[in-house]
Amino acid sequence: MALTSCPICEKRISDKARECPHCQAQLQGDLSSAQRIKRIEKSSQLMNHSLIAMTIFIAGVVVWFWGGEVASGTRAVVGGVLFVFGFIGYLITRVRIILNKRKQL
Repeated sequence: MALTSCPICEKRISDKARECPHCQAQLQGDLSSAQRIKRIEKSSQLMNHSLIAMTIFIAGVVVWFWGGEVASGTRAVVGGVLFVFGFIGYLITRVRIILNKRKQL
């Protein structure tokens, strides 16, 4: 008896198990479709995170330049914080997408 990882939840299970005790996934059927669905869900989740980060970045630019002039005071701080968090979040998410794609190969 050896330990393997579940294709759905990736927790350690016995290779003799018919279903995962953690996620109750049936292991005797077509595992490739379950793995494919999990990869698609992960990819979709990362793309959603990327979209949210880009939206925050754009909101920072809009707040910074609202009214046709460069912001000052509180508006500059809010715009700068949104800009930085959106940009850094977008970069981190893109790196996670690349690592996820490399993991699939």
